Amino acid sequence: MINFYISKLFNNNYSMNNLESYPPVLRHLDPQQHPSPPPPNSDPDEEFQDPDPVPIIDLECLDHEKLEEACENWGLFRLVNHGVPLTLLKELQEVAKELFSLSFEAKENACSDSPVTYFWGTPALTPSGTALTRSPQNMNWVEGFDVPLSQLSNFNPQLPTLESVRVLVMEYEKHLSRIGRRLFEAMAKNLELNMKSTKEYLAEKSGMMRVYRYPNLPDTNVGWGMEAHTDSSVMSILNQGDEVGGLQLLKHHQWLNVKPIPDTLVVNLGDMMQAISNDRYKSVTHRVRINKHKERISLCYFVFPGEEVVIESSKYKPFTYNEFRAQVQEDLKALGHKVGLPRFQHSHNSQVSLL
Repeated sequence: MINFYISKLFNNNYSMNNLESYPPVLRHLDPQQHPSPPPPNSDPDEEFQDPDPVPIIDLECLDHEKLEEACENWGLFRLVNHGVPLTLLKELQEVAKELFSLSFEAKENACSDSPVTYFWGTPALTPSGTALTRSPQNMNWVEGFDVPLSQLSNFNPQLPTLESVRVLVMEYEKHLSRIGRRLFEAMAKNLELNMKSTKEYLAEKSGMMRVYRYPNLPDTNVGWGMEAHTDSSVMSILNQGDEVGGLQLLKHHQWLNVKPIPDTLVVNLGDMMQAISNDRYKSVTHRVRINKHKERISLCYFVFPGEEVVIESSKYKPFTYNEFRAQVQEDLKALGHKVGLPRFQHSHNSQVSLL
């Protein structure tokens, strides 16, 4: 039986069925034992900065100078005129809400023996989809589905809602792969990279989708929706809806809110892009805060290089994405956090960390 504290912790408009849609570990986690640094005292639902400081990139009329500034100084930008139908963005959000509202057991069982992985408490998964850690020390208030897009056409969902997700995501992937390739080619041109080798940096079937749900909690000091981190991808393209905020980026040692704006996507650069650019572009540190009043649904498309493509630059020892991923997972197991690119610097300091 859910204890009184947990019942009060969730918003009163949640029914028991909604509570039971969450994994037991998220229902019963005692926040008093959560050792992660609590969020600052400032209200996570406070007004967003006005005007919104995040750079805006128009994909239809791509300005290379603006793109360069955003990549160098921000590592994150808002994408408009991206060509993804607004109806598709809305449908993805709605079907994701329906999927997450199913019971925990239904979601877990539906993904057994399938390429799609259901996870909770941590976004850190092995290549096979196993969570690296679920200890209270590393608990994040998040649940999600990990969707390897290269295997999606062969996926036979056991739930009608998952079938709806599969159909929509396959359509969405066509748009997102187009966007990722066009943006990367523009960045490569700005960086004056060899276009022949550039094509090798994006594998034909390199995309991966994550669908996330973060609960709304009146006590936001319980912890993070997702702790501060950098993505290991070339770039990540986020559909965060148009209602619930929570995404923050670190710039000049300050955390800035990334406002949810209708019909826009948010693009952030990852570790692979920083290495490819020889540190000219930055892999942005970001996190997700819990919202007091509404749960948050977001869908993120990750662009990766081919697993065995060698990334070379003067700042880092040559490495493949496979080697990078293996090192990240080793550090997560041994240290409890990601070290990332500093592991591959020519003058590596084993104590340095991105987080």
